[in-house]
Amino acid sequence: MKVLLIAALLVSTLALRPMAPSTQGAWKMTRDNQTVMMLVSDRYFMQTTYTPDRFVSTRGGIWNQDGNKLSMTIEFDSADSTTVGRTNTAELASGNNQLAIITPSGQQVMTRVDDASAQTPMAGLWRITGRLNNDGVMSPMQRGARKTLKLLTGSRFQWAAINPETRQFSGTGGGTYTLKDGKYTETIDFFSRDNSRVGKSLTFDNKLNGDDWLHSGQSSTGGKVNEIWSKEK
Repeated sequence: MKVLLIAALLVSTLALRPMAPSTQGAWKMTRDNQTVMMLVSDRYFMQTTYTPDRFVSTRGGIWNQDGNKLSMTIEFDSADSTTVGRTNTAELASGNNQLAIITPSGQQVMTRVDDASAQTPMAGLWRITGRLNNDGVMSPMQRGARKTLKLLTGSRFQWAAINPETRQFSGTGGGTYTLKDGKYTETIDFFSRDNSRVGKSLTFDNKLNGDDWLHSGQSSTGGKVNEIWSKEK
């Protein structure tokens, strides 16, 4: 009851309105000294909780918005795999660059970090579709239930390796990115497999070819990267 009362006061204070908000982009809130970052683009979302010293959890899936009504079909959840395949519903309210996601159990109020628009060409949902093999040949990857996705907004990115059919979550990482003079640079804010890589920046040669995104460089472990990512539709 106390939590719901606080949430109600927040909505009143922020003058949030039940309307059809633009949710595309990155959103952020803090709770218990933890950062909660949510990215929404191309009808997909990823939401991650972390601190500078620790990855806590992540989840994501299909984001369907109809006016101020929202449904989220979960494709991965590192904290509770039993939620995979479940569809959650909520109502949305917005105002003053803030967004409230309201459910029967309460709500979360998030502040806009950036937008995802035509002025941000990298924004969207990407899926890895090709990788240079040991013989130096670009090898296409067969589509299947197991997939690695990367979601970008105007300034932030997150990738996730998942299998919705088996409910398997294999790893994730995310942070900020810049795109300048054909160079794509990621700076890591969280990494589920190795927190020591937080703060590191990785720069790749970058080329967009229609719905294909080619980049090459070095991974966070120093290995060569030469990949094709394709827009997921």
